[in-house]
Amino acid sequence: MRLDQFVSNSSGLSRKDSKRAISAGRVRVDGKMTKSANSRVPEHAKVTLDNQALTLPGGLYLMMNKPAGVISATNDSSQPTAVDLLPPELARQVHIAGRLDKDTTGLLLLTSDGQWSHQVTSPRRACPKTYRVTLAEPLDEHACQTLEQGIELKGEQKPTLPAQVLQHSATEIELIIREGKYHQVKRMLAAVGNHVKALHRQSIGDIVLDPALAPGHYRSLTAQEIQSVAEPD
Repeated sequence: MRLDQFVSNSSGLSRKDSKRAISAGRVRVDGKMTKSANSRVPEHAKVTLDNQALTLPGGLYLMMNKPAGVISATNDSSQPTAVDLLPPELARQVHIAGRLDKDTTGLLLLTSDGQWSHQVTSPRRACPKTYRVTLAEPLDEHACQTLEQGIELKGEQKPTLPAQVLQHSATEIELIIREGKYHQVKRMLAAVGNHVKALHRQSIGDIVLDPALAPGHYRSLTAQEIQSVAEPD
């Protein structure tokens, strides 16, 4: 974590005021003054502000029902972001674990814990992600089998991992994938000659979008939901 972020998160100062405090020589890391706001804070280092020890608050773990029309970013000067939907005191502490396209809705995870978010997004873990997909055309049996076996996408060197397809109607499916390639679901359906009209993420691993959450709303994850990601493979 950057020093200015550490100071801001643990002291209540804004990021701007944290940088000023660092530049003024009021912050020490393991007893040594540093005036570099972007220096990294070593794990278990003792950080003080005006000789008072700083301690990070407990980790934040949130789920949001992302609405369409907002991007998955912490900040953007030209477009509304998912983080903009949070209160400022939360927004400045979290980042997004597993992004969604601007027009894709559903489960979005936000956290202040970098190690936890790595567990969510690491390709090595192959964490399953379930999407509800509305298609332009009916999905035939051959296309369904192709998706389940793995399919080569343009620009990729390896085929996708085998997926699971559950068909709810001719044009609505549930698709479970274990990767997070760029626009993967849309590209997979395009590769079998179809087009995604609407896309909604329902779950990541054992974390399922709370049906009580309206679009744009969020809640804290339960201890069980947090632990489901933290558990080793």
